[in-house]
Amino acid sequence: MPPLSLQEALETTKIHSVAGKLKRGSMLMTQRPFRSPHHTISPVALVGGGANPMPGEISLAHNGVLFLDEFPEFSRQVLEVMRQPLEDRHISISRAKYQVDYPAGFMLVASMNPCPCGYYNHPTKVCVCPPGAVQKYLNRISGPLLDRIDIQVEIMPVPFKEMSSDTAGESSASIRARVVKARQIQQLRFKDCKGVHCNAQMNSRLLKTYAALTDECLEILRQSMERFDMSARAYDRILKVARTIADLDSSPSILPSHIREAVGYRSLDRSSWGVTSPLP
Repeated sequence: MPPLSLQEALETTKIHSVAGKLKRGSMLMTQRPFRSPHHTISPVALVGGGANPMPGEISLAHNGVLFLDEFPEFSRQVLEVMRQPLEDRHISISRAKYQVDYPAGFMLVASMNPCPCGYYNHPTKVCVCPPGAVQKYLNRISGPLLDRIDIQVEIMPVPFKEMSSDTAGESSASIRARVVKARQIQQLRFKDCKGVHCNAQMNSRLLKTYAALTDECLEILRQSMERFDMSARAYDRILKVARTIADLDSSPSILPSHIREAVGYRSLDRSSWGVTSPLP
């Protein structure tokens, strides 16, 4: 992720100071927060509140990353309370004695097994889950919450030959340089839009202005949405991801390849999840 701006650093420092999480001797946070709560966390600990209201994990992850490992193992109530802050980037808590509003502009990163046994769609091992268990496991995450996750990627096991290979991949430093460059493009794009500094914050009006599609791209997206029966929210998410892919590619406009790649990142939207299907 790009470095914290001064405004982001001040916001993050205030939240951690209020929560008593600021490191002793630290005056200003200079690194983006990374929060990784256990799956037994309570709704109050996640969103904040309590007898003496305090920010929760989603606010402590403001301007940073909230990582949820074993995503379906979190209680349904905990997962569902994230729907509003994921959309609005803040959380409002109303109780009999108080009403507070905490910022919650975090990046949600979640991981999960494909099924209870962990071998659904494995290239060499057979899934031993009973009929219906895979869908039941996935149903622990509601459709509306899944819809709010921009990128859904199925990761296949890496063969030993590739793990033991001496071939060097792209370094984190070079990837970060591309991310920083793309974020600079977005900041310049939204310099006149108050409260917007990245593609994820675009509303429908901004999408029409900055994520306009050619007829070819529009046709690819139409076929994909009809084929996979995607929602209206998925449409907006695909446009935002495609616009970001174009920025990483230093492309002033969204190309067909960018749309195809963005659609490919919505694997859990499909009824045939786990089965590879060519894009139109």
